[in-house]
Amino acid sequence: MLIVGRRDCIEAGLFSCFTSAGCRVVSSVRAGLDILSRPAVEAFFAKEKPAFVVLTSVRSGGIGVNLALPAEFIFENIQAQTNIIDISYRFGVKKLLYLAASCIYPKDCPQPMKEDDFQAGRMEATSEPYSMAKAAGVVMCQAYRKQYGFPAIIGVPATVYGPGGEEDPKEAHVLGSMIAKFRDAIKSKASTVSFWGTGSPRREFIYSADLADACRFLLKTYDRPEMVNIGTGNDISIIELASLIRDVYGYDGKIVWDTSKPDGAPRKLLDVTRLSALGWKSKVSLRDGLTICARA
Repeated sequence: MLIVGRRDCIEAGLFSCFTSAGCRVVSSVRAGLDILSRPAVEAFFAKEKPAFVVLTSVRSGGIGVNLALPAEFIFENIQAQTNIIDISYRFGVKKLLYLAASCIYPKDCPQPMKEDDFQAGRMEATSEPYSMAKAAGVVMCQAYRKQYGFPAIIGVPATVYGPGGEEDPKEAHVLGSMIAKFRDAIKSKASTVSFWGTGSPRREFIYSADLADACRFLLKTYDRPEMVNIGTGNDISIIELASLIRDVYGYDGKIVWDTSKPDGAPRKLLDVTRLSALGWKSKVSLRDGLTICARA
């Protein structure tokens, strides 16, 4: 089993899940593999001969870093996934699971977002380079399956959180950034914590161990070209999320909203009917997951 991506809660959750299941697991980031280099990836595959591959993201993050580094986000993700998908096919990988992202769906997508809504409208502008890169990976997997019969499958996870997640406020997704700011405020005894936007958008979050379990389930049971949403079926407003994290972490100061900053997409809730019909459902509630993070 090869896990390809960055060092984050997704990689940590996948590594723990598959190791616990008795698999021999190799992580590209732990092995120091330069996945942007095709010769390096080819040499790695020739040596390790992975039978299964889970491909996540090389670059990902919140609105701020998406706006600051759009070129890196589109180039590095496209370069990495092009190398991994093509080389996986050429080295006879038995199955590749590509993890896309919910931002591949249109900004004004009907809620909850169904797999068939992909390419039905314009993506949200603040993350468009990253979203386009992830969308290209979806199409590439489907093209390699259609032309070569390569068993690539596609999952679209909700925003993932968990131990080992990115918590740099300048780069993290909203939940990780909030955790970091609350922790800093508690440590410094700050009376206020400020977050971007109005707090009105709604987001869906899935705990990293749940995502990993869904990935293992799909690798065992699913072999079709259609994408599969991976989520909880529940969302929460950013205002409610801030209050929940404040409660779990024990911060007693005031929350301030900087409405001069962008909100991003108004809502991102995945329709998980397809995955539920296959026989998988999430187990960890948002509060329980946050409590685990707080204790980590």
